[in-house]
Amino acid sequence: MFQQAELDPVLADAEYKRREPALRIALLQSQYDLLRKRDRALLVVVAGVDGAGKGSAINQLNEWMDPRHIRTLAFGDPSADEAQRPPMWRYWNALPALGQTGIVFGSWYAPLFLEAARKKPDMNRIEAMAAEIARFEAMLAGERVQVLKLWYHLSREAQAARIQSQLANPATAWRVSEADLEVPRKFKRLRAAGQIVLESTHTPHAPWRVVPSANERLRTIETAGAVLEALRRKLPAAPRKPPAIPGAQSGHGEAPALEPVPDARKLDDGVYERQLAAWQARLSAQVRRKRFRKRSLVLVFEGVDAAGKGGAIRRVAHALDVRDLEIVPISAPSDDERAHPYLWRFWRHLPLHGRVCIFDRSWYGRVLVERVDGLIPPATWKRAYVEINDFEEQLRRGGAVVIKFWLAISRDEQLRRFHERRDSPFKQFKLTPDDWRNRRKWDDYAQAAQDMLARTDTAHAPWVVVATDDKRAARLLVLEHIVQALEEAW
Repeated sequence: MFQQAELDPVLADAEYKRREPALRIALLQSQYDLLRKRDRALLVVVAGVDGAGKGSAINQLNEWMDPRHIRTLAFGDPSADEAQRPPMWRYWNALPALGQTGIVFGSWYAPLFLEAARKKPDMNRIEAMAAEIARFEAMLAGERVQVLKLWYHLSREAQAARIQSQLANPATAWRVSEADLEVPRKFKRLRAAGQIVLESTHTPHAPWRVVPSANERLRTIETAGAVLEALRRKLPAAPRKPPAIPGAQSGHGEAPALEPVPDARKLDDGVYERQLAAWQARLSAQVRRKRFRKRSLVLVFEGVDAAGKGGAIRRVAHALDVRDLEIVPISAPSDDERAHPYLWRFWRHLPLHGRVCIFDRSWYGRVLVERVDGLIPPATWKRAYVEINDFEEQLRRGGAVVIKFWLAISRDEQLRRFHERRDSPFKQFKLTPDDWRNRRKWDDYAQAAQDMLARTDTAHAPWVVVATDDKRAARLLVLEHIVQALEEAW
């Protein structure tokens, strides 16, 4: 894998000067073709041994292309805020939009490489980390993000000589890090670690390319040539079947019934208000506990129109400190959101520890409205079940308690509420032509919801189906489930 790079090949100066002009013109033209077509985003992952000239190669690439349309992203150790969210959160937030190019240093490969470079690497952990990367990159491919991964490599002798040359020059000595100086001593182990990383994560839709790095001219030409080839190549197809989540199942038991039997008891005003206040007080106490400072709460509300999502959310929010709460209403995506993978807009709202985020509709639109209205092909929404389960598993590992509510209303009660909205000046704004259109697709939505419950009801992110013909009983049940989930989380 690294044999050719360790021969330290050289590109003659005359050959470099002959190839450079045409390559620069082709790169710039291809970059503007990407901007014009906006049919994909290009994400270039930069990795390799320290002191191989990665930064110099990318600096040269920025000079040859239009840097206004390139985002160069460098990640080091996670910040305090980043450490309170899933590890992939910061990479999701930085994804380039369609038509743009992103270049990533210190990517999601850094932890994998560090583990592989240990004296006694944990191969089970390596396998799990590689599998998580495979799922991430498979989803990017399915969402029109083209991933090109460049691994910069050279011989031990060439790396040591390059570092000594930089140290001898005051203008470049500042670039030399402790990690650069350690490479010759650890070269054999680092080389083996690199081989593990490349072999475990090379795929047709996210390939690795080894860049010989001893010679600056060859390194520059190889880098630019790899980017040009990626821009000209047809967008690689995503895997037909996303990589599975190890140990995960479609559900953690029998999927909840789509239309549960409603509570027959009717609550008078006094009983309802007392019970509501009691459950809100218990919820407030739970999120003020010291233990909650190391957790977060993510609530998802889904259901057909007029099922009572807004009313339930308001009763939950009443128990919480608005300074630690975000309510995210989800509607049709904006142009910027459409230019990113569909989960991007949800990753951006993940709460810090000690805080709560409520989604009024959510990422499940992928397998509900987008499926029913034919906005995406079947292969895309079928793939989304695994992607969503993976997303929610990452939330759990990041410290979030995830609870998902499907508010189930009967067809007759929905119609009654539609008429009530139509006839009330204070509620008319809630009723739209889309509500009536969606009602005509009741059976299609019911089937989509049933499939969703069956495929995404997991132990780490369970669905709770709540009958909402009786709004009061439904609101109390929602609060009760949240409190119980938080109590069990400790």
